[in-house]
Amino acid sequence: MGAYFSEIFSGLWSLFIGMSITFREFFSPTVTVQYPYETLTMTARYRGHIDLIVGEEGKTNCVVCGMCEKACPSDCISLAGEKPEGGKKKELTKYTLDFTKCSLCGSCVESCNFNAIDFSKEYNLASTRKEDFYFDLLQRLKDRNP
Repeated sequence: MGAYFSEIFSGLWSLFIGMSITFREFFSPTVTVQYPYETLTMTARYRGHIDLIVGEEGKTNCVVCGMCEKACPSDCISLAGEKPEGGKKKELTKYTLDFTKCSLCGSCVESCNFNAIDFSKEYNLASTRKEDFYFDLLQRLKDRNP
């Protein structure tokens, strides 16, 4: 009979402790962000997918050396370029990123000696289609800077 009352007292005591924690947290300030209406600001060290950087002339800094493509362990970068007639260096014609394979390791950004790519601050990438994660970075750059 003593064990019966001991179990009741133990249960009531744990209920009291749980309710006291709930009551204390009820009056603490909220930390929830109302997502579609409010967004979080990303920190300076946030790593999103890579983006091309625009140079002073309005073109990309990329010289199509292929170091980012070689440094990528996931093999998610492909680029192509051609040398125009009378030009001194190659111009970028295609730069694609398969974000489904990207591990966000940063090897491509570190290996780029020409400051042509950097991490974007875009974080709200959600889709049910795989095709939405194949980025044509050159086209995205043209759409951003008409």
